[in-house]
Amino acid sequence: MLIEIAPPAYDVELNLLYATADNLSGAPIYRNPVCLLHPDAAARLKTAIALARGIGCRFRVYDAFRPAEAQWRLWYAFPDPAYITDPRLGSSHTRGVAIDLTLIDSTGQPLDMGTGFDAMIERSHHGCTDLTLEQQRNRALLLGVMSAAGWDHFATEWWHYQLPDPERYPLLTDAAIGGRMM
Repeated sequence: MLIEIAPPAYDVELNLLYATADNLSGAPIYRNPVCLLHPDAAARLKTAIALARGIGCRFRVYDAFRPAEAQWRLWYAFPDPAYITDPRLGSSHTRGVAIDLTLIDSTGQPLDMGTGFDAMIERSHHGCTDLTLEQQRNRALLLGVMSAAGWDHFATEWWHYQLPDPERYPLLTDAAIGGRMM
């Protein structure tokens, strides 16, 4: 069973871009913009929210659980395993234990991370040094908050975090959640 991530229970701003055409595929991936996570991931998100609040920030969430059907759509749009997990292997998103997000300040403005969400380029990699001091600091803030809350990062995407050992969670389809997204 997945948990819906939405205010007021979760103090986050939702901007679920895969329910819009504003994503790397150029078309909506999801029929319904629903943000879901496995209970283990939802608990760690609550911890991360509290830690972000402590530095005067909140989260803007771009994606969380991604049904297997959606993973295939992304793979067809951008079949690069450095960024999109081959659906035959199973993504941490498809297990409900990954989240794509950024930090926003008290005015709701995202912190400058040097690239936008879903910029599938080397500049999006953790550890990229071709960034301003502010952008490096902002990425370090996000990484610090998420790591302190028990999340692992994905080396090629500054916005992607997942629970450790995601393979221990089952892959899920849209049917498994009652057809809520696709």
